[in-house]
Amino acid sequence: MIYLLSPKASKGCVHLPIIDFHIFDTKIVLDSYDLLMFTSKQAVVSIDTINHRWREVPSIAVGELTAKEIERLGGSVAYIAQKAYVKTFISEIAKRFKDKKILYLRPKKVSFDSKGFLASQDLMLYEEVIYETVCVSYRAEKKPQKNAVIIFTSPSTIECFLKNFGWEEGYHAVVIGEASKKHLPQYINVSIADEPSIESCIKKAKSLLQA
Repeated sequence: MIYLLSPKASKGCVHLPIIDFHIFDTKIVLDSYDLLMFTSKQAVVSIDTINHRWREVPSIAVGELTAKEIERLGGSVAYIAQKAYVKTFISEIAKRFKDKKILYLRPKKVSFDSKGFLASQDLMLYEEVIYETVCVSYRAEKKPQKNAVIIFTSPSTIECFLKNFGWEEGYHAVVIGEASKKHLPQYINVSIADEPSIESCIKKAKSLLQA
C-alpha cells in the first residue's frame, strides 16, 4: 500500500492527510513592495484570504505548482525559480533582484533562513508570517499497514506522522526532496523522488512496490 500524507488526495494512494493549515488573522499592507515571494501553494491561498490586493503586486515563486496557484488566484508571476528548492531559489533572487523591495509571505516555521542568507548578500528581505502548519491527530487503528510505502511531501508531514504513529521496520519512505530527507531519522529506509512533485513521489513509490 502507498500512503500519501499531503492535504490533497491523489489516485492510486491511500489518503492520510497528516497536516492542516491555520491562517493568521492579520492585516498586511502591500503598497510599498515591488515583489511578493512565495515558496508554497499554501502561502498563496493564505494571502488570498487575508488581502485580495496581493494580486496587484508581481510575484516570484518556487516551482511551477506555486506559480500556477498564483495565476489561478489572479496574480501575476514575474519569475519562477529554475529549481524548486528554497536555497537555490534564494541564490537566484540575490543575483536578479538586488534593487527590489521584496516581501516574503511565509509559514511560521521554515527550513531555511531566507532573510539571513539574503542579508549576507546585501539584500534586505521583508517577511510576514501568514500561516502555520498543524498536525492532524489519528487513532492507532489508522496506522499504515506493514511494509507500506509512505510519501512525505514536507518536513512537517514527517514530524506529524512520527508523532502519530512512530515507525515500523518494514516501512519505506519516499520524500519530495533533499530538504525533507534531512528531517528523517537515519534508521529509516528512504528514496527521493526524481523531481520535487507529488506525481514524481507517487511514481517512485509505485516503482518500489514493483521491485
